[in-house]
Amino acid sequence: MFSTPRLFQCLKNPLFARLYSAQTINLIGDALTWLGLALLAFELAGENAGVILSAALTLRVTAYVVLSPLAGAIADRADRKQIMVVTHLARMVIVCLLPFVTQPWQIYVIVLAVNVFSAFSTPTYTATIPLVATQAEYLPALALSSATYQLLGVLGPGLAGSIAAFVGTRQVFWLDGLTFLIAAILVFTLPGQLRVTQNQPNARTVRRTWQDIRTGTTCLFADPLIRHALLMQLVAAIAGAAVLVNTVSYVQGTLDLGKLEYGWVMAAFGIGATLASVGLGSFSPTVSKTMLTRLGAILIVLALLPANWVGLGGLLLLWSAAGIGQTLVNVPTQTLIADRVDVDVQGRVYGAQFAWSHFWWVFAYPLAAWLGGHFPAWAFLGSGLIGIVIWCIAQLRWQPTDHHAFNDRLWHDHAHEHDEHHQHFHRGNVATAAHHRHLHFHLSLSSDHH
Repeated sequence: MFSTPRLFQCLKNPLFARLYSAQTINLIGDALTWLGLALLAFELAGENAGVILSAALTLRVTAYVVLSPLAGAIADRADRKQIMVVTHLARMVIVCLLPFVTQPWQIYVIVLAVNVFSAFSTPTYTATIPLVATQAEYLPALALSSATYQLLGVLGPGLAGSIAAFVGTRQVFWLDGLTFLIAAILVFTLPGQLRVTQNQPNARTVRRTWQDIRTGTTCLFADPLIRHALLMQLVAAIAGAAVLVNTVSYVQGTLDLGKLEYGWVMAAFGIGATLASVGLGSFSPTVSKTMLTRLGAILIVLALLPANWVGLGGLLLLWSAAGIGQTLVNVPTQTLIADRVDVDVQGRVYGAQFAWSHFWWVFAYPLAAWLGGHFPAWAFLGSGLIGIVIWCIAQLRWQPTDHHAFNDRLWHDHAHEHDEHHQHFHRGNVATAAHHRHLHFHLSLSSDHH
């Protein structure tokens, strides 16, 4: 009798299985959205469809960068189940407006509106996994979610294209709306509330919201392990943007191949990322996350260096390796947050991490486009060299050392009084016995080498 692979054992948890099912259906809806938008843009603008899509991607990233920290702050104060249900239903309504679009500016408005709610939904889902999964289930659960994301990134456009060919371009958005409705129903049927108990008042003020946003970013950059992982995500963004932006011109221009071969190359990137996600789900939780992010970042930039001088076969291998590197950076970064941050702060930290990791792409996309436009024969090499420089600087300047690695969930937000038994440094003047709240980092005597 075969035993269940470790990656899928987390699905034995009925709460996570339902949450995961909702997210998978949500990802299918995303594939339908972007495939339908590409077809709709071509219908409206013909050969200028790329201009519409590039503007739409910019709006998408902008919404994530601006709103994700706010989403994380709200996720730590509100019922996360309610947030996910509302965002799914809102996107259902918005995408059902797309069949009636007749002008490009209408696409921009709808894309911005959809991704405003996506910016709230995605980090909330990530921060909810620790609430429904045990500590032993968390890494496989996150790895399975990442593998599904990568797999649907490869198979989703083909699936969506087949559906669109069968039902028509505009009709596909009705099915798109249906996926969001099903996801909302699945989340709604989760028992009880998915809320983190907070000791502090729930009154939502501008000052409190801004403080919550700062809390998430502080945890990212003040913790040496998480900060290092975030810098590795910068390296991965620079390399990943080169793959996404310049591959099509290299395959169809330099190599003089067609759309089919371009699809194979991008599928290789996605399959590499998927296989890495599956592999991570089988890793021991004691494997160093810092080592994995460091390895992933250098792997993806090394894959770029010879890419301007290889043929189709070589590019398939290199892009498979690059996909593996991308996953080795992104998944351990998220599990590192779960290890280092207490559950009452995780929503804010995941929101901040989601925003900052997308902020890197705001610079990475134009950089890749500039290199591809001005130095097409060296575009991949240039991005790879820039990535290596940043990687080396991060290791020399910000590499975490052993004395920074301590037990799980060290960052937390709590209220306490300073008395003769509790004295430590705080910014500003905090009087002895003064009752206050702050983000706090406890050092444990036992070490956990990430």
